[in-house]
Amino acid sequence: MDAWPEVPWEAWKDTLATLHRYTQIIGKVRLELAPMLNHWWQVALYLTARGLTTSPIPHGQGVLQIDFDFIDHELLLRTSEGQERVLALEARPVAEFYRDVMATLRSLGVEVAINETPQEIPEDTTPFGEDRHHASYDPEYAHRWWLALVQAHGALEAFRARFTGKCSPVHFFWGSFDLAVTRFSGQPAPERPGADRVTREAYCEEVISAGFWPGTEQLGGPAFYCYAAPEPPGFGTAGLHPRAAWYDPGFKEYLLKYDDVRAAPNPRQLLLDFFQSTYEAGATLGGWDRARLERPLITSHRAAEDASTRSATLPEQPAPAP
Repeated sequence: MDAWPEVPWEAWKDTLATLHRYTQIIGKVRLELAPMLNHWWQVALYLTARGLTTSPIPHGQGVLQIDFDFIDHELLLRTSEGQERVLALEARPVAEFYRDVMATLRSLGVEVAINETPQEIPEDTTPFGEDRHHASYDPEYAHRWWLALVQAHGALEAFRARFTGKCSPVHFFWGSFDLAVTRFSGQPAPERPGADRVTREAYCEEVISAGFWPGTEQLGGPAFYCYAAPEPPGFGTAGLHPRAAWYDPGFKEYLLKYDDVRAAPNPRQLLLDFFQSTYEAGATLGGWDRARLERPLITSHRAAEDASTRSATLPEQPAPAP
């Protein structure tokens, strides 16, 4: 499989809709059991070498961990007491997946009740336990989406490493089904009018966030994004790299199609240029203290990497004569 596989919207939209709800069920289990962290970081999932994980969730005197495996297409539930249960990831209604997950948790001694209403899916809020119309799971496209996440994760980790201020982990939010990393200016943000509890906590500080999400039918497939909140004046008209990126006034985000990235000679570098140029526009226009927040050795690190690459390609020199 191509490291940057095709993930066209029409080919996997039904699998996406079902898998989105599967991840929400597992994410809401974590939400109920994990202690509250700033900006709701305790609810996120994390990329693994095989899929996504909750990471350890406190439970009783030990921990529970739930993993999506998009290679063998399994859901693995494990506890620190050595118990393990495996459920197949396959085409079946969300209601059945929900029923089996909750029954499996009970068999592990985990009693938990979750809010069954899907989050951030306003077009269909059918409770999980009643949802029998989302029942698609194409293993090929679930695997392709995970491979795309792997590539996005590598670029986001590299981008995160350039910042010394407060910064989130690279994590997967099951509400919006996106992989994201968020940088913070260190300054409080004005409260958004009419903000709900989730939004109020998420955006209580000035942020610039970059990420990757499945996109929309109009986009035709996945896209990378970057936004500033609150958005400083002039942000939407800032000149960015690469030229394929654009500002969407509806989303209030800069977007870059996944297909444009995967077609580039150096996709990782193209992505880093997109993230960096968008961040620089937002941070400069927003008056961030960039000298304090940014790692000063970016250029030096690049030079060291280039020197290392050059030296690795040079022929060995003969040893000096005694």
